[in-house]
Amino acid sequence: MLILLFYAGKDLYAIESSHIVEIIPRVSLRKVHHVPEYVPGLFNYRGTILPVIDLCHLIQGTPSRSHLSTRIIIVKHPHQNESLQYLGLMAERVTETLTISDSEIRDSSIRAEEAPYLSGTIVDEQRIIQCVQLERLFSDERHTYLLMGEEV
Repeated sequence: MLILLFYAGKDLYAIESSHIVEIIPRVSLRKVHHVPEYVPGLFNYRGTILPVIDLCHLIQGTPSRSHLSTRIIIVKHPHQNESLQYLGLMAERVTETLTISDSEIRDSSIRAEEAPYLSGTIVDEQRIIQCVQLERLFSDERHTYLLMGEEV
């Protein structure tokens, strides 16, 4: 399995690449008021308006910094009627991929009710990488309203 690595602060995280449609540079976002702070806004992605979740802000509570390696990861999510919906995930230092087997993902034995999307860990050389399960991110009630927009 191929995974995409990114950072939130000094900590390393991974997303399985099968969910990823495209990785784009950081773009200007249209601010939306009255949404959680980890939603920095909306942008036009090939004619479709997509919400963006800032993974750094969601995970550690501080917004992604504006670096050349800060990217928006376009991911797909199956909608209730089996169509696909896209969403942008902003993250820092999106520069590396890693090929692993399922057996390399270890149970971290820690579950955070506030972050059900954080799952197992991978130990790679001298790094510990926390996995982000997008299915759990989208099943979290706090984020479901983001998936009510346009279908692709």
